[in-house]
Amino acid sequence: MTVVLRSVLICVSMVLTFYVLRKIRHSKMKIEDSIFWVMFALLLVIFSVFPRLADFISRLVGTYSTANFIFAFMIFILLVKVFFQSIKISQLERRVTELIQMLALDREEAKEKEERKHEAHSD
Repeated sequence: MTVVLRSVLICVSMVLTFYVLRKIRHSKMKIEDSIFWVMFALLLVIFSVFPRLADFISRLVGTYSTANFIFAFMIFILLVKVFFQSIKISQLERRVTELIQMLALDREEAKEKEERKHEAHSD
């Protein structure tokens, strides 16, 4: 792994960590979600500080270069994250639809009560 790649990985991971911590501090990100990003940045630092580990895993997996392994591995991790986020979004969309339907039913019920109330007063 080249010194330039190691430097870029360290810089990116530090920027990512500071950005995530800033979002947590301003209450714009849940701590549970931020753990993934901090761990992601930590993984980048580990591969940068211990390039022999990345070289070993790269040879073990059979990639042509360590940089290819690191990029492919990070893309894989991000794809897994996107998959789980898609599941979470689908669940939230379903819950929003249910809440909208419940709200519509409640409004209709309140409207019917109001109409019955008016009919009772006019008689």
